Amino acid sequence: MKRFYKTVTVEKGAILLDGRPVKTPARAPLVISIDALAEAVAQEWRDQGVDIDPQSMPFTGLSNATLDHIMPDPLSFAHGLAAFGESELLCYRAEEPFALVARQNQDWNPILGWAQTRYDVSFQLVRGIMHQPQPAETLDRLNARLFECTAFELAALNPIVTISGSLVIALAVLEGEMEPQVAFDTAHLDELWQAEQWGEDDFALQARAVRQRDFLNACDFLSLVRSSGSGHLS
Repeated sequence: MKRFYKTVTVEKGAILLDGRPVKTPARAPLVISIDALAEAVAQEWRDQGVDIDPQSMPFTGLSNATLDHIMPDPLSFAHGLAAFGESELLCYRAEEPFALVARQNQDWNPILGWAQTRYDVSFQLVRGIMHQPQPAETLDRLNARLFECTAFELAALNPIVTISGSLVIALAVLEGEMEPQVAFDTAHLDELWQAEQWGEDDFALQARAVRQRDFLNACDFLSLVRSSGSGHLS
């Protein structure tokens, strides 16, 4: 799409192009109650050149998803993310080689320990890839934290959870326990370790770069949402 507007303004959370409101894909007004986020979305529109590039507008995309897909039923959306706790990445450990086992223990045990203390839960570690359920009380308590999140927080957590494969890592980012880049690298420990041993091709590098971009954009979105100090969404 060619750029069709000159000015971008924000009025009471509404993003306006030449004074006309931007609409979400579902045709709802793009109105954002978080001032810092609304301004960041407006800046994405200001930064567009002759052509509008949706890939360069992650905050707009996540805001659209919030309004169109999450706000109508945030609890159902949260339930979908909660399912990742049943196969928590950090609980599935390699059986060999020793160097990889040691790296997993070094990098993954501390974040699991944080979650155990923060939420008063326990985890069942699994050697290999055979599924083993986590304690029901653990899932209930982790899920309860998700269900407290606002719709905007859930929109940010969605790519963080799905890219990392870890509900615990996502909650650590949410709580400010992990820096975004550290969180991404922690989730990709196995892949990065293999690359250290054997190298990697350009396709693998490009694929991880795309995941990293989307992950870090979601973390930045979450930071803007959290900076508002907004309350929980019922």
